[in-house]
Amino acid sequence: MNKPFSARPYPEAIACTLAAGGMHPVLARVYAARGITHAEQLDTQLAGLIPFDTLKNSQAAACRLADAIARRERILIVADYDADGATACAVAVRGLALLGGHADYLVPNRFEYGYGLTPEIVRLASERQPDLIVTVDNGIASVEGVAEAKRLGIEVLVTDHHLPGDSLPEALIVNPNQPGCPFPSKHLAGVGVMFYVLLALRAELRARGVFSADTAPNLAQLLDIVALGTVADVVRLDVNNRILVEQGLRRMRGGRACAGIRALFAAAGRDPLRASASDLGFMVGPRLNAAGRLEDMSLGIACLLSEDEDAVQAMAQRLHALNAERRSIEADMQASALTALDSIETDDSYSVVLFDADWHQGVIGILASRLKDKFHRPAICFARGTNGEIKGSGRSIAPLHLRDALDIVSKRAPDLILKFGGHAAAAGLTIREADLMRFGELFEATVQQLLKPADLARVIETDGELPLTAISLELAQALNQPVWGQGFPAPSFNGVFRVAQQRIVGEKHLKLRLDMQGQLFDSILFFRDLPLPERIQAVFRPETNLYNGNISLQLKLEHWAEEP
Repeated sequence: MNKPFSARPYPEAIACTLAAGGMHPVLARVYAARGITHAEQLDTQLAGLIPFDTLKNSQAAACRLADAIARRERILIVADYDADGATACAVAVRGLALLGGHADYLVPNRFEYGYGLTPEIVRLASERQPDLIVTVDNGIASVEGVAEAKRLGIEVLVTDHHLPGDSLPEALIVNPNQPGCPFPSKHLAGVGVMFYVLLALRAELRARGVFSADTAPNLAQLLDIVALGTVADVVRLDVNNRILVEQGLRRMRGGRACAGIRALFAAAGRDPLRASASDLGFMVGPRLNAAGRLEDMSLGIACLLSEDEDAVQAMAQRLHALNAERRSIEADMQASALTALDSIETDDSYSVVLFDADWHQGVIGILASRLKDKFHRPAICFARGTNGEIKGSGRSIAPLHLRDALDIVSKRAPDLILKFGGHAAAAGLTIREADLMRFGELFEATVQQLLKPADLARVIETDGELPLTAISLELAQALNQPVWGQGFPAPSFNGVFRVAQQRIVGEKHLKLRLDMQGQLFDSILFFRDLPLPERIQAVFRPETNLYNGNISLQLKLEHWAEEP
């Protein structure tokens, strides 16, 4: 297995300065490689959040919501069906209740209605006779849906974070990525945008005399849900998002998570008192997401809203079962995708575009992510929709902005893509099944123009080698404290080891004893049941391992290559 490892460069002078200030020397070097120049940049106190009044239209949205509360208007939250949409919906409903309002919610079923505030969803929403629709994690592309709401006499407030298209809906919009918004962090998740709207609303209600500084509710109690949605949506963890996530994790570790999140942790076999961003991204988030992928995200939202312990336990167990079903479906889809790729020479292509009539629409995004990781190319997977259409979900490698690439395709062939939207790293689209080959050819040609051959070379970045004396439980504990994630990757290191012992555990993982210069380390390599060669180069993470109440050091292997 030939895998090139490349150490991230870092300014040694800054690393020395950070270490001189009392920081663990390995952490100092890790932070310096991630652009941290002063310890103050790592402060995760709420006071460090970007002020809400820098978010365009947040104060206008607060005034509109304050009026709605005062008039006892019917507010309807229209959510997206992923974890970000579910958490944003829960934050909106909970937050408005704390501030004296009441909101109902509606989440489109992806299989019946698709994504966003479509005219069909507006007509469905109108049956509840809302005075105000508030979108969360969607709406920036809902030009036709907002027009339909206006025709029906329903006002719309859009809260979203997705990139806008060529035209905007005629509505009040809060979105850091809309034109003219000075908010310096463009990476807020949908749940983060809704949290900011609530901060502005609380300030507006104070100004109106509804609350004083002493009686205003503490919106920090929503941060466990904000943290979950932020990590699950895989947005870049810039300074502002790290504050939101860290504060949410502190609530979980302090035993103050909402009942639904505690139940999801329990279903995942994790302890919220030891919560990490990794738990949210890989254990809790997927269970919440499973509802929207296979059934209806209303189940996930209800789990986050309920405080009935028995009810949330039952809902969390159902979500756990759905996630297991999702994994099984995904495994079958991945096997069929790899079989299809056997007849394709991926070395000559810059992209992967696949369709299978039997694929599950709710799992194609995960499949695209797996293929992107395996082949290090932007990947789009399609599943059959209705009326001769197919729905695609794509994931991209860092050098290619996927939504921009789809925009180029759309402009070159205006009749090809029926609708699309998304981010740099992920996007969704709908085309006609008959146009699949034409789309694949045009997408490939577009990607070839946007990428260089070197962009397709997979390079595994590490934080370099570690002195033997630095590999310790103390280091593992220090590395476990910060919030790591998208755009702020968890540290990993590379080194040469002799494989002293190895055995299979759990039928599919390798439990190892690795020898570095005569010192043995307990190690784990997940999802491999074949023996390793005697000498390896490995990329590893020092982690804490809790077993029978005892905490010990364990090296988690992420990649390996045979040492010549």
